[in-house]
Amino acid sequence: MSALDMFIEGLSWVFIVSGSFFAIVGAFGSLRFPDFWSRLHAASISESAGVILLLVGMALQAGLTLITVKLLIIGIFLFITGPTATHAVANAAYVTGLRPKEGTGLEAPKETSTKTEKPKSKVKVKSKPATKRRKPSANGKTRANGTTRSKG
Repeated sequence: MSALDMFIEGLSWVFIVSGSFFAIVGAFGSLRFPDFWSRLHAASISESAGVILLLVGMALQAGLTLITVKLLIIGIFLFITGPTATHAVANAAYVTGLRPKEGTGLEAPKETSTKTEKPKSKVKVKSKPATKRRKPSANGKTRANGTTRSKG
């Protein structure tokens, strides 16, 4: 076994162990967090990070083979379906009436006023005067000053 093979083997195990760490932390987060929204966040983030690290580690161990291509396809599939499923679960929970608790920072912003106020600026902006609209002529051609060209 050459030095390069040993380095790749060690690097692959670093990826696999760190991916496993993310998966375990996500599992503990799903058990320990107080509400649905925090648990959903912990599960989705750790799933995405853990899977990527695990797949990279397994791809390094497999080398450039058909297995690596399959792992790449699995990774793309999980990158598309993981966040989509998390969004669907969160949307279903919100639509059915499950709202975040007050003071968690997850609630919708409070409406202060329906009236929009212009910001007070010390710089006065000069507005351009409104330009006259051109009147269409019989032949459809109009000059910039609104007059048409006479034939003849």
